[in-house]
Amino acid sequence: MKPFSHLINSDEPLKLKTEILSGLTVAFALVPEAMAFAMIAGLSPLNGLYASISIGFVTSLLGGRPGMISGSTGAVAVVIISLSKSYGIEYVFAAGILAGIIQLVAAIFHFEKLLRLIPLPVVSGFVNGLAIIIFFSQLDQFKIEKANGLSEWLSGPPLLIMISLVLLTIFIIWMLPKLTNIIPSSLIAILFIFSVVTVLKIPTKTIGDISLINGKFPPFHIPQLPISKEVIYVVFPYAMIIASVGLIETLLTFNILNETIKGPSNSNKEIRAQGIANIVSGLFSGMSGCAMLGQSMVNVSSGARTRLSGIFASLSLLLLVMFGSGIIIKIPMAALTGIMIVVAVKTFSWSSLKTAASIPFTDLFTMVSVTAITVFFNNLALAVLIGVIISSLIFAWQGATMLRITNTKKDLLSIQYKVSGPLFFGSVSHFTKHFQITDDQEFVTIDLSDCKIFDITGLISLHNLTDQYRLKKKKLYLLNLNDHNIKLLKRSNSFIKVNLIEHKNLTCPD
Repeated sequence: MKPFSHLINSDEPLKLKTEILSGLTVAFALVPEAMAFAMIAGLSPLNGLYASISIGFVTSLLGGRPGMISGSTGAVAVVIISLSKSYGIEYVFAAGILAGIIQLVAAIFHFEKLLRLIPLPVVSGFVNGLAIIIFFSQLDQFKIEKANGLSEWLSGPPLLIMISLVLLTIFIIWMLPKLTNIIPSSLIAILFIFSVVTVLKIPTKTIGDISLINGKFPPFHIPQLPISKEVIYVVFPYAMIIASVGLIETLLTFNILNETIKGPSNSNKEIRAQGIANIVSGLFSGMSGCAMLGQSMVNVSSGARTRLSGIFASLSLLLLVMFGSGIIIKIPMAALTGIMIVVAVKTFSWSSLKTAASIPFTDLFTMVSVTAITVFFNNLALAVLIGVIISSLIFAWQGATMLRITNTKKDLLSIQYKVSGPLFFGSVSHFTKHFQITDDQEFVTIDLSDCKIFDITGLISLHNLTDQYRLKKKKLYLLNLNDHNIKLLKRSNSFIKVNLIEHKNLTCPD
């Protein structure tokens, strides 16, 4: 194995120039986002930049999805707003470190398997909601902040200049790949708009108008907090939410990138890297973070396929913060706004609109609900959680309607029922009301060959039904149980009493 071959880790041939230029494009695009997310959380812009440097480098080096970009994100920023404002930055660092430890524990227990519980409509809703958030967040660049702290829309020549530069950026990104893919179109767009604005001295908003970013190498800093119950009570809940939000957004981004580009990937390895990255970020004066779908799409759409692009993006961002702040602050926001609008358009799942009329209404309802919650609450974790709950309730309801009970045999002394479908908490009501305990014959049998018992509620319903027949001086027998049902009854035969015709080893009532 060649040295550092793990950094390439791709099925495609290495295109070093593409990886470097893609990383540089991402680095430029990370600057305004990292600064904005930090300010949303009530922190210094440098805390956001330091986070994107630390988290981006560690996850690119150790993560499980080459080409994926991680850093400070809006979803995490929203979580720590109240913590930052109520308790201060030291608590933010501590919560980030603890969140990283929680994510490492999640990696040990392979919590990434929970991704299987997230249905496709939830993923589509998440993606669409995130795309809408990315798009509408760019509208802030068409506003100007007044002296009283309020903002108003640009008007007149400043508005026309901003719109023209944004449209020109979008045009370059759209047209250039039709001519050549040697250099990422996003980077060309940034450099071209920068040159036009500089040479023609066009008055327009730049990164420097948002905040200055004169910085240094991320300083090592252990949170200055006492280890006490009071501190833990404050920090732990936030750490849990940060870890959960980070894992959900990372795993969904991971899944989307797996569908976008081919190549080796390992979700558990990515979770472990995210945990280490958040610990490192908290120790080097950065806020918490996770995978960034928008920046990841910028990276892979620019041609990146290996870890090198993410590593180079982080190192470039570090150099820009330390030595290139004078250049960065002159980059027009119009160029970055145009890039993020293109990202929003590419991120949106347009196929979900095409299939909306043909998919089941329940799936459409779930997708729209997740999108709406994502947009209106700006909380991706909450949206996904509610989406999973909605899907689970729909599945339980549909599963309950699948249970079928028929009379297969009947004579003067006996009657036989056949049960088909799942027996669980959702279908128990339908199951029990079908039996005519008073009118049934003396001997009753239930054929469970096509029935699967899923939970304790299903087992108890059989136990109670047996008791009800016994009180009427009648006998209820179960027959043709599959191996799964037999195992459940064996584990619970200390409190579940039923009569089995073909399995005499289980305890039966007298």
